[in-house]
Amino acid sequence: MKSLVTVDSINGEIVNCSLCERLVTYRLQVGKNKVRRYLNEIYWAKPVTGLGDIEAKLLIIGLAPGAHGANRTGRLFTGDHSGQWLMRALYETGFSNKPTSISENDGLILKNVFITSCIRCVPPSNKPLNSELLNCSFYLIKELELLRNVKVVICLGLIAFQTYCRINNLKKLQFYHLANYKVNDRYLIASYHPSRQNTNTKRLTWPMWIKVFDSAKTILLSNN
Repeated sequence: MKSLVTVDSINGEIVNCSLCERLVTYRLQVGKNKVRRYLNEIYWAKPVTGLGDIEAKLLIIGLAPGAHGANRTGRLFTGDHSGQWLMRALYETGFSNKPTSISENDGLILKNVFITSCIRCVPPSNKPLNSELLNCSFYLIKELELLRNVKVVICLGLIAFQTYCRINNLKKLQFYHLANYKVNDRYLIASYHPSRQNTNTKRLTWPMWIKVFDSAKTILLSNN
């Protein structure tokens, strides 16, 4: 009898993955050599799964767990600067019940959105190798097969955009902030990643950022 692929079965595979020796070593190292402000916390230090509604119409793809964010808390975009920006934007556009994401048990509820990443372990310097991206693509492909209702995909950063295009055989699409492509029955929106580097240097400002989610919301409302 053929086994049924579910989000729980995919998550189980992700959490137990040890394919990339470099990433395994680094995530464990970060979890052991904690920064001062989190010395009393136990780090997750494992691969991080996606989160949200598997029936969602909005899909957000990030790069990877943050070293002291998701690698610590066990939930994507939770406990770090990027998470603060993402959750505030989702709250202001009606995709979540609260504007913050602090811990796995903080009561956050996502509405009609699923969040995932193209790398499931924190990479050194936030720079995954091509071989690591290929290994992790297996899980993203499985998630995409389950996310049948998705109408809008937001890719945060160039690597997430390139990864989505590669696994969907989308060619000649250029990455720039607020790039918007209609691909079959889905819309693909590109955005700069809300990393501290991008926001501190004003490469990504709040008006630029919130416009990404306003655009996604407008598309979804017009396709109801």
